[in-house]
Amino acid sequence: MTRRTGRHGARRSLVGTVSVAVVLALVGFMLTTNIRVNRTVTVTSDTAGLVEERENKAAELRKDINDMSSQINALKTLTDDDKGSSDQAREDPGSGTVLKAVQGPGLTVTLNDSPLWQQKVGSDGSTANINDYVIHQQDVESVVNALWAGGAESMRIQDQRVLPTTAVRCVGNVLLLHGRKYSPPYKISAIGPVDRMTKSLNASPSIRIYKEYVNTVGLGWNVESSDNLRFPETTAVLQPLQYASLDEKAR
Repeated sequence: MTRRTGRHGARRSLVGTVSVAVVLALVGFMLTTNIRVNRTVTVTSDTAGLVEERENKAAELRKDINDMSSQINALKTLTDDDKGSSDQAREDPGSGTVLKAVQGPGLTVTLNDSPLWQQKVGSDGSTANINDYVIHQQDVESVVNALWAGGAESMRIQDQRVLPTTAVRCVGNVLLLHGRKYSPPYKISAIGPVDRMTKSLNASPSIRIYKEYVNTVGLGWNVESSDNLRFPETTAVLQPLQYASLDEKAR
């Protein structure tokens, strides 16, 4: 008996051909996507290179933020009818986004690791006493706190202004500040009453202990006064800090 293939057989053949074509198209799409992804994503074990890449990207973003903040501040100045004293050296952006450039008399304190620290690394790589020869977070904080206590009106660590949200953090002997890394020597500059800030530095118990290490192990300590320090403008916090206040009715 002759088998009939007619239209039904032709339809099944057509469906099979279309199915194969769809599968091949999907496979081709997946291969193309995979190639594109591999062209833009590089798998690497170079941690230092990745960190440097992220730092460069962060620097670009900071520049964009600074440019936009300056534009916002300029527009605010045009629409602001309050002509208060803008020449005062104070860390208060008001409702703007930029701390204005300030200048005035002040002090610069420089902290540095002891030049003897390398000699304290043994042949086996041991560093039993290395902590005595390097600058630590509490050393920087002691100087910052003493300068504020002495009446500092504006402050800068390295090349960055100190904001209300600034946190001083150290990892080993590397200072982390606003997402950037700094190595010693560390410079802390403050605009304000020079005599009061100098007395505050000398009266600080923490700094007295630090100076003992200056004399015994050679930690770096230098204080310079200036008649005219100048800090450039910088991007401030986008929103002012909120804090609690005493309810007068509760008294």
